[in-house]
Amino acid sequence: MEQTTIAKPYANAILEIAAQNNTHSVWHEVLTALVQIASDDLYQAFNSSPNASKDEKTQATIKLLASSLGRDTSEEENALVAILLENSRMNATSAILEMFDVAMNATNDTKAFNVISAYKLTAAEQKQIVKDLESKYNATVSIDTQIDETLTGGVIIKEGDKVLDLSIKARVDELSTRLSIN
Repeated sequence: MEQTTIAKPYANAILEIAAQNNTHSVWHEVLTALVQIASDDLYQAFNSSPNASKDEKTQATIKLLASSLGRDTSEEENALVAILLENSRMNATSAILEMFDVAMNATNDTKAFNVISAYKLTAAEQKQIVKDLESKYNATVSIDTQIDETLTGGVIIKEGDKVLDLSIKARVDELSTRLSIN
């Protein structure tokens, strides 16, 4: 089953909870932390281990989430972890986050972007990207940054399923394609 099909009901439920409490940014932070936890190799090995019970996995995941967030988790956040583990959906957290961001952007004037660069962006570079995106979309913008060392330079900016590839690699590939056509 495709990840977006799996992710949509979770993202919609979380969005509904966030709308009730006006906690969109908190849930974005929780989902981002869960994506990082779920992508960790040691966590994946632990989560797939038959030696640990579902309760042990749930408690360990909640502790990891609390540690990642730097605070105690709420009952709703704990319930999300329990449901994801019960349904074996921790591998869908990335798609859930993406669907949540898309839905959140559709319901308010805040847009969340994922910015991938070849190196760690400075605070000034991040501010400039936010400023440029706010100007382009006439909305409040938040960015989540990642590093992809395979990029030579430039950035890739993603919003849901939209991708703006401003990397040098993309420019070289485009040039290569144009030269091979002629």
